[in-house]
Amino acid sequence: MTSALGLLRKVAFGISLEEVKFARRGFRASNANAQKRLEQIGDVFLQGYHAVLEEDAPEALALRLRVVDTELRGFAFEGAAMGLTLLDHLSLWNSKRLHTFLNGPGAAHIYMAHLGVGWAMARLPWLRRHMEQYLTRLDPLLCWLAVDGYGFHEGYFNWRRAIERHAIPDQLKGYARRVFDQGLGRSLWFVEGANVLQIASTIASFDSERHADLWSGAGLACAYAGGVDQAGVEAMRMAAQPYTPQLAQGVAFAAKARQRANNPAAHTEMACKVLCGLSCEAAALITDLALESLPGDGEEPAYEVWRKRIHAQFAMEAVTA
Repeated sequence: MTSALGLLRKVAFGISLEEVKFARRGFRASNANAQKRLEQIGDVFLQGYHAVLEEDAPEALALRLRVVDTELRGFAFEGAAMGLTLLDHLSLWNSKRLHTFLNGPGAAHIYMAHLGVGWAMARLPWLRRHMEQYLTRLDPLLCWLAVDGYGFHEGYFNWRRAIERHAIPDQLKGYARRVFDQGLGRSLWFVEGANVLQIASTIASFDSERHADLWSGAGLACAYAGGVDQAGVEAMRMAAQPYTPQLAQGVAFAAKARQRANNPAAHTEMACKVLCGLSCEAAALITDLALESLPGDGEEPAYEVWRKRIHAQFAMEAVTA
């Protein structure tokens, strides 16, 4: 039963399911199957978000999220992380909901959860203004995924500004701009309705220094969200050249997120084989091996060193193939 507080929260902070429909967003709808799949993902994300508004106690929340089909469950945890972050920053008495959840029943979905934090960041102006300070409260490596989530949100909800006009939020400085682009690249999978050729055309319209990170994000979305057949994934590999190592890195991130959460998907396995030349398990292992002896943040954030190691591995794989 939803409590009176939960009902009040839903009235104040609820998001209509219409907000994730292609017609409402103005997304490209060239493939009916892809559209259905991507709208379903939006629905599940909001299911997780609204579950938090109704019940934010960690174990009870986790029970509600685990009702979601295993393959889609990561999106529910992503939405839940957005809700927990939102409540943390609007509450006068409890500001550790997210931390408690990630150190408890949400731990297996830590990658997706950090992306969800970025959605809350996008909607809380004071959190964006103090972004650098806030990131220090998150996992020191995965905190950058919150910036990725922010980039996805801006592409998804403000695509005319972020994608058509190539605008980057003023508060983003230095490396954060690059991670923002990884999230923006993920959003292209939705905005362009998983139309690979249109995604390639859109990325080509950006300044060339942004292409690699955009392709990295597009690869992550392709592998994690799915929505196209093998021919579509093969077309993506061709369209991404010469950024196939970055594309493969995004795919490997998706593989690792699914491996950790134990929510495998046939489309992720297929994307790994086509875009990485490896099984999902082997692609996830590459991300793990790249973490060995990873230095702390220096001239480059450790997160970027991690990504570069993965890029280099896939570049080497391509040479020896």
